[in-house]
Amino acid sequence: MKNKLLILFPLAFLSLHINSSKAQTFDELRKQFPDEKAVLLTNKLEYNINLKEGKPYIESNEVQQIEYLLGSATTYMGGFGFSHSDFQQLVNYNAFTLTAANKKLKVSEFKTSTDKESFVFYDDVKETTFNFPAVEPGAIGTLQVSRLNKDPHLLSPFYFSRYIPVANSELKITVSKDISLKYQLIGLDTSQITINVESKHHDNVYTFQYKNCPSDKKYPDAPGFSWYSPHVVFYIENYKDDKGNVVPYLSNATDLYNLNYSYIKTVNNDVNPGLKHIVDSLTTNLTTPESKARSIYSWVQHNVKYVAFEDGMGGFVPRDAGLVCSRRFGDCKDMASILTEMLNTAGVQAYFTWIGTRDLPYKFSQTPLPLVSNHMICAIKLNDKFIFLDATDPTCAFGMPSSGIQDKEAMIAISEKEFKILKVPAVEDNKNTLTDTTWLQLSPNGIKGQIKQTLSGYFSTEMYGKLMYWRSKDMNEDMKDEFERGSNKFHLDTFSVDKTQTTNEISLYGNFNLPDYAKKLGNDYYLNLNLFKFFNDEQIDYPRRKAPIEYSFKFVKKYVTMLKIPEGYKVSYLPKSKTFHNSVWGFDLQYQQKGNYVILTQEFSNENLMLTNDQFEPWNKVLENLLPLYKETLSLTKI
Repeated sequence: MKNKLLILFPLAFLSLHINSSKAQTFDELRKQFPDEKAVLLTNKLEYNINLKEGKPYIESNEVQQIEYLLGSATTYMGGFGFSHSDFQQLVNYNAFTLTAANKKLKVSEFKTSTDKESFVFYDDVKETTFNFPAVEPGAIGTLQVSRLNKDPHLLSPFYFSRYIPVANSELKITVSKDISLKYQLIGLDTSQITINVESKHHDNVYTFQYKNCPSDKKYPDAPGFSWYSPHVVFYIENYKDDKGNVVPYLSNATDLYNLNYSYIKTVNNDVNPGLKHIVDSLTTNLTTPESKARSIYSWVQHNVKYVAFEDGMGGFVPRDAGLVCSRRFGDCKDMASILTEMLNTAGVQAYFTWIGTRDLPYKFSQTPLPLVSNHMICAIKLNDKFIFLDATDPTCAFGMPSSGIQDKEAMIAISEKEFKILKVPAVEDNKNTLTDTTWLQLSPNGIKGQIKQTLSGYFSTEMYGKLMYWRSKDMNEDMKDEFERGSNKFHLDTFSVDKTQTTNEISLYGNFNLPDYAKKLGNDYYLNLNLFKFFNDEQIDYPRRKAPIEYSFKFVKKYVTMLKIPEGYKVSYLPKSKTFHNSVWGFDLQYQQKGNYVILTQEFSNENLMLTNDQFEPWNKVLENLLPLYKETLSLTKI
């Protein structure tokens, strides 16, 4: 959920704030940020947290000021926006430009639309956007927003950094002394954040400030920005009611569970007859809990369509399983609802389970807040072991968690008073294997060959997912991209897919030709068997890069290339084999001759879901040993 606040700052405050920003001149800013088109002078958020009618009540005000440093900023940095929703209700807002000539121009046109991700069918979060007028070097755009947070359980973190540098980033929380506030600093480097706590009359005032905060650099392979961007998570631990009693709010995981359970306690109180009929038909002649669970899980995966919703309390409360069954669609909570109800109806113990995807760094055991979980699944217990079932993924194999929840803490609802927090296991690398074998022959125009690719684990489920959505008319091009090797002259002649295996395994076959790949000089052939040159240009910019690198799953990849030696020829040069491994990863590259075949075997292993910056140097060390080997060329000489 996104931040919401209240009451505009008075204009006198804004005027004062702008004048203080002007203390740092335009020329000084240009000198300090020579490569930036603009800088955020102020990123300030103020909360007032007190008690109203015996319960926490929260108002907040926000000011952002951007100064434009270069004329080129006008083309894409004049647009601005802010969000609001049913939970974080918009009260008032104001925006204007203070030109370089000190003329104030108010924004007169604002547009409000649904702020949703491409995969979200409906989202109650709204985005109000506008353009600052007269954007030019030296101009300052000011945005001022007030919101009311209608559910104090859902306070959003405050992020200090933005996509451009921030001269002054500040969070100020004024909280009644009858309310206990807790906070955590999270991110890669929080050492530059200063914290000041003052006692004033009936309030405590917390101020968190970060001066000259550098911009967040985006990387396509980085995890969610909450993993690395410095931010404050703050929340109400408890408060004193009108009688002076201390009321727990979000003091620990039990408080969070009580809140979460309140969202599901009225769901699925009665078994829907239509749903029961489906369960009975799916489990006829099945005698074990596992066989019943497999049948029901597969049915939900393939008969209930996942559609994301974010609609007020609908973002927290699952819909009844009978409704989901009749609609045949639902969000993650709805999918958990129907799966849990069907399994329990079949006599398989199943439980609602809250979990955060790997986009989030938080843990229930450390941060007892609703923001820890952005997803809901189902957990079952088979043979004294919990298995996590995510029906939103139609290709996920039974017994494997969906890749996005590996290594994450799950909160399992056992009963109204009992819950468990367990870590979802990460699937071992040897369970996710890709074995690619290529048989090569020299041809008059180059080389030709056959391919067999066998995929298991997440490699397999990913491929099943692709096959579900690839259009038949584009299949040949899609498979060509999947099989391509050697050079861009690769031509896929035929292909086939063996789907007779389970979703945990699949095999692909292809026939191809590759013109101009083998070189013949006189009586000799020269051929580079490294049809794949993996990890070229993947050196990490260390130590400049700080953001972690995320992988979808651990894996083992093995590529075997077998060249048939033409009759009347012999191997005159066989490149040397090499193996290199360190604490982060490694490779095995082996050449050998067996009969009339030369065989190159390349194997790469990855035992990490995420690389942190202390692992970047050893990652690069592996590449220093690997990349020169790709230049090695095999030679064949006529006998």
